[in-house]
Amino acid sequence: MERTFAVAGAALAFAGVALGAFGAHALQGRLTPADAATYETAVRYQMYHALALLFVAWAATRWPGAALAVAGWSFVVGTVVFSGSLYLVVLAGTRWMGAVTPLGGVAFLVGWVALAWAALRS
Repeated sequence: MERTFAVAGAALAFAGVALGAFGAHALQGRLTPADAATYETAVRYQMYHALALLFVAWAATRWPGAALAVAGWSFVVGTVVFSGSLYLVVLAGTRWMGAVTPLGGVAFLVGWVALAWAALRS
């Protein structure tokens, strides 16, 4: 489990840096201020949760159990749904995807609660 979440965290962090650079350079001046802020939010939350996945990978070596698996997969799903939907809103103009974004936020919350539970139960 720790290897899976370490690889996922590193991959999402890599993608976050690449997408952040793309936004800062290729999209500069092409987005409305509101869309630029939305894009930045997507990148920021992706990076936060990429780092959280790396922490889950480390925690799995100390507090193995199902709660950490729930935390890790919730962070993965949350990143794909939350950040992914925001990228689609900005880059593809699919404004209706904004309605999906809160589901990713809920997945993030589940992940944080599961991580806390794993730490408490250790």
